[in-house]
Amino acid sequence: MQVTETQAEGLKRAFRVVVSAADLDAKADARLNELKGQVKLNGFRPGKVPTAHLKRVYGKSVMSEIIEQTVNETNGKIVEEHGFKLALQPKVKAPQEDPQFQGLLDGGKDLAYDLEIEILPKIELGNFKDIAIEKPVVEVTEAEVDETVQRIADANRPFATKDGAAAEGDRVTIDFTGYVDGEKFEGGTGENIDVLIGSKGFIPGFEEQLVGASAGESRTIAVTFPEAYAAKELAGKAASFEVTVKAVDAAGTIELDDAFAKTLGQESLAQLKETVKGRIAQEHAGAARQKVKRALLDALDTLHKFEVPEGLVEQEFFGVWSRVQEDLAAQNRTFADEGTTEEEARADYRKIAERRVRLGLVLAEIGERNNIQVSDDEVTRAVVERARQFPGQEQQVWDYYRRTPEALASVRAPLFEEKVVDFLLELANVTEKTVTREELYKEEDDEKAA
Repeated sequence: MQVTETQAEGLKRAFRVVVSAADLDAKADARLNELKGQVKLNGFRPGKVPTAHLKRVYGKSVMSEIIEQTVNETNGKIVEEHGFKLALQPKVKAPQEDPQFQGLLDGGKDLAYDLEIEILPKIELGNFKDIAIEKPVVEVTEAEVDETVQRIADANRPFATKDGAAAEGDRVTIDFTGYVDGEKFEGGTGENIDVLIGSKGFIPGFEEQLVGASAGESRTIAVTFPEAYAAKELAGKAASFEVTVKAVDAAGTIELDDAFAKTLGQESLAQLKETVKGRIAQEHAGAARQKVKRALLDALDTLHKFEVPEGLVEQEFFGVWSRVQEDLAAQNRTFADEGTTEEEARADYRKIAERRVRLGLVLAEIGERNNIQVSDDEVTRAVVERARQFPGQEQQVWDYYRRTPEALASVRAPLFEEKVVDFLLELANVTEKTVTREELYKEEDDEKAA
């Protein structure tokens, strides 16, 4: 066997591999000898089939098997001998693509193919103790708790049939048919639809025109769809709705007392407030964690600058770009609507993909060097939690993850990342800073996008 390196640029390597016909034929003959005692052919006793006859019947299929085996073994040997850590699976110009392949199956010819490899870079890790991070801390105020409890009460407020005209805060049950340019449009009809006047849940101006309506009354409501309306064919267009009021219900009152708390499974109003306070604190802690993690990743990105495998960047970019295009299509928006061009957006998102790949490699290197692992029990617990999100389908979800290695890997990966982040935060210089709720959640959407 001859292996000649033909490229060694950056993280890319290429080799020309030639395996002699003698080696291939010897392996094929050995395999045919093994088949002697296994195959049954008419006219021959078991184990007595002449090798020449076996070769006529099975020769090409055996040689094809030998070629595939030889390519795999040779590639593995090249990777091992050079100490490569592969970024992706090697690319092989398969022998089957060679016009002479059929002749190769007959034996007596050398096997020659090209192997392309992209390897992982060697990463010099920075000093994590030099990383300084501020952790935002928000105190849960009594006013915030009271506001949340009030929202819970409003969501559970009872309604009772009302005589007379609808007013702000009333719930109106309607049937409606919508028209644009005198024609009905898809999605423009509804029956027994509840509208809470003042909730701003409908097209701007729709709810306000229900004020003063009574049960049994019909009226025409004129509105204009917003320019950024989800259905692009309706965006910015004037529409009219023929509305029939079926019922008008007035909102009742709820006393914020122990009796109300008990309807929510709490022993008292005081316990309800403590429960709400705990949930708000958890939300704040989660938001603070994301801020801290973002700051840590930014610091790691600054500390580590190295060439990243082009193939991994392409894979990541494809995933990111596909989601961007899907989101724009769902919103009926264009890159121009976003104040950019497709070319500029591609360049920006490619940078994001490169950053993600680089940080992923850094986190993986840190985890490997410090023996950070995710146990099977931890993965199992995470899968169980995911299954619980689909009531009635828990077994199907569980079976899916058990049968699908890629899906299981998608569970393990974020668990591993969080463990590495925890490890780094123990080493970094983390100080707490008291901030307001508004400061904590400011620019949260932008940070999630990164």
